[in-house]
Amino acid sequence: MLLPDLGPLLLTVKLAFISTSVLIVIGTPVAWWLATTRCRIKPFAEAIVALPIVLPPTVMGFYLLILFSPQGALGSFWYELSGQALTFNFFGLVVASVLYSLPFVVQPLQSAFESVGKDLMEAAYTLGAKPLDAFFSVAVPLAKRGYLTAIVLGFSHTLGEFGVVLMIGGNIPGETRLISIAIYDHVESLEYAQAHTLSLILLAFAFVSMLLMYLINQRSKA
Repeated sequence: MLLPDLGPLLLTVKLAFISTSVLIVIGTPVAWWLATTRCRIKPFAEAIVALPIVLPPTVMGFYLLILFSPQGALGSFWYELSGQALTFNFFGLVVASVLYSLPFVVQPLQSAFESVGKDLMEAAYTLGAKPLDAFFSVAVPLAKRGYLTAIVLGFSHTLGEFGVVLMIGGNIPGETRLISIAIYDHVESLEYAQAHTLSLILLAFAFVSMLLMYLINQRSKA
């Protein structure tokens, strides 16, 4: 089996790590709000967050391309601010990946926060803990299984992205050529050995990640 160029793999891991880190920071307050709010717009917010799960990647990638382009609402603002476009560069891939993988992080965290319950939080309040202190000392530790699931799902989902990243980033070696795009290129060029090697790497990583997640969750239940 021929050894493939590992550049796309390393770039994909870098993208997945950065995107997952950003998603944990952004997803935590969003998930907490969804888990605790009684606002009437909650179903609409949940639907918006979950939209990438059911929306075809090419459709989302197309609208993000319009939004991120220098003529788009977000793209024009960013271009005036930084002098760079959001399309066809690594930073644009990070933004697109965060949006596309958002439900895979928010939903596990929301479920974990909902399982904490109000009684423990109210008990912390009665002991003098401020809301932020109670959140980090009570809710976050009790939601650790949710964080593990969110990290694994967010990271793994970013690794396998194709339609969205192709629309936003294109296929620029060393900049936006991710492993999923490299696999597609190898198949198009009838280079099945290289495509097979890269696909096996993704398959093995996905299986090991999911296996470890289920084993850790099962052990924490015991």
